[in-house]
Amino acid sequence: ASLFAVRMGFPYEDLTTQKSLSLYSEWLNRSCQPNYWKNVVPDSSTSCGPYKRHEEVTYKEQTNSQRSVHNHDTIGMVVIGVSGTVASGTSTNGAIHKLPGRVGDSPIAGAGSYADSTAGGAAATGDGDIMMRFLPSYQAVEYMRMGTDPTVACQKVISRIQKYAPKFFGAIICANTTGSYGAACNKIPGFTQFHFMVSSPLLSRPTEQIVDCI
Repeated sequence: ASLFAVRMGFPYEDLTTQKSLSLYSEWLNRSCQPNYWKNVVPDSSTSCGPYKRHEEVTYKEQTNSQRSVHNHDTIGMVVIGVSGTVASGTSTNGAIHKLPGRVGDSPIAGAGSYADSTAGGAAATGDGDIMMRFLPSYQAVEYMRMGTDPTVACQKVISRIQKYAPKFFGAIICANTTGSYGAACNKIPGFTQFHFMVSSPLLSRPTEQIVDCI
C-alpha cells in the first residue's frame, strides 16, 4: 500500500510513534501473536501455542470493556457529489499485530463499502471477519436500487446477517442518489445505539444522528 501511494504521487510518511514502538517492543518480548486466534486450545490470550482446534466451535462475545470512545473501529463514509456521483470508502479498524496475510472487510469491494452512482452507497463497520461473508454494503446498495428506503435497506442487511451470527458486532450506513440516508446496527450487550454524522446542504452544519440497534 505504501509503495502504491508513493507511485501515485503521495509523499512517504513515517507513521511510527513512541507509543507504537513501545507496543511493538512489548509484542516482540512476548514472542507471541496476541489474542487473534479463536476457537483454539490452549487459550490464545494466555498462551502462545502451538494451538489445536476446539472440538466444538464456540462464539466468543466481545465484552463492553473492549469497546470505548477510544476504540472507534472502522471509519466509513458515503459521499454524493454535486454532479450526482456517489463514492464510498472505509479505513481499517487499526487493530495491531494482525496475523500475516490476513485481509479484513475494508479492502473487499462490497464488504466494507460499495457505491454505484445509479443507486447509492453504503459503508459497514464491525466484525469484518463475519460481515464480509455477506457483502453487506453491496447488498444494501442493491436494495436501494430496487427502491428500498436507505434505513430499511440497512436494517434488511443487518437482519440477514443476524440469522447466521445473532451476536455479531456490526453497523452500516446507507445513502441513495436523492440524498436520503439511514443506518442500522445489531443490538448486543454494550452496543444498543449507533452514532453517525450527516452533512448536507439542507443542514446548517454537520449533525450527529443516532439509531437504535435492532
